[in-house]
Amino acid sequence: MPDYPERMAGRAARATMKDVAALAGVSAKTVSNVVTGTTYVRPETTERVEAAMRELDFVPNLSARGLRNGRSGTIAVALPDLGTAFSAELLHSLVEVAHERGFAVQVEETASDPGREYELLSRARAHLIDGLILNPIRFEDSAIGHADHLPPVVLIGEVEQRVADRVHVDSLAASREITRHVIGQGARRIAAVGGDGDDASATATSRVRLAGYRDALAEAGIPADPALEISSLPWTVGSGAAAVEHLLARGARFDAIVAFTDSLAAGALHALHAHGLRVPEDVLLTGFDDVEIARFTTPSLTTIRFDRRAFAREALTLLEWRMGDRAHAPRAVRVPYELVIRGSTSR
Repeated sequence: MPDYPERMAGRAARATMKDVAALAGVSAKTVSNVVTGTTYVRPETTERVEAAMRELDFVPNLSARGLRNGRSGTIAVALPDLGTAFSAELLHSLVEVAHERGFAVQVEETASDPGREYELLSRARAHLIDGLILNPIRFEDSAIGHADHLPPVVLIGEVEQRVADRVHVDSLAASREITRHVIGQGARRIAAVGGDGDDASATATSRVRLAGYRDALAEAGIPADPALEISSLPWTVGSGAAAVEHLLARGARFDAIVAFTDSLAAGALHALHAHGLRVPEDVLLTGFDDVEIARFTTPSLTTIRFDRRAFAREALTLLEWRMGDRAHAPRAVRVPYELVIRGSTSR
């Protein structure tokens, strides 16, 4: 790389594309092509430009870029609850992949409030953000179902609809498979922590995972027992512990718990231990999502795993496709999952 004559003396001034071009030994146009990603640049040239940008702490002027191409260079990611381990890990992957593709990311928490969703859709229509990745909890409450027209938006999660692009995991099949697993281990009184049979309050995820759980019971000839289906909102560690306390206080008999998230399972595990119940000897226990804690509980949790980076890549690919062409019918992409068997179900 050629020597840069002034090295931004004291870094008092903000570096420009011309500064980066001089340091990398390329034209300012080449630097612009690397920043925008609109034109192919040879990998070795890209590496030189990116190294120069890092050395100079160069920050692209996204607002000026937006004036030229009608875009802000920013997308929004909105999740219902940023406090959960699953949300944190998924958000990490979404932000990482977005940055790799040249997008800044505005992070929002909807708190399951349709008003916040409407606000985000309005920002996208006003071109304050280029597009939106949204995780609604129920279609009937979501702004998506009531908007006259949609800006570029991709939905993630279990909400099924035909108005927007969507990335999801087959939670119905996954819940069915993990319930089959504990049945295969001899369980017959299986509690569902996170399930909610009341359609007026159930989330899309709780509906789908509860349906998978019930399907597996029916296949095995085990009658569903509403007393073993525990609604546990929000899906936190504390809610999982409270669900077990509730079951035990009612004198419910159970030999397995299918928890609808790993956080719920971790809380359930704590409460079981507090009452002298051993996992897996006395109670089999499963989670869902394979967040980091699932590998480090004692025993470690049997759970459902899917590749979150692959999930993020699919979501960003759909969003970029939709930003470029809004006329086509919505697409749905299903990301594969796998059952991970660990100590919590291994007798």
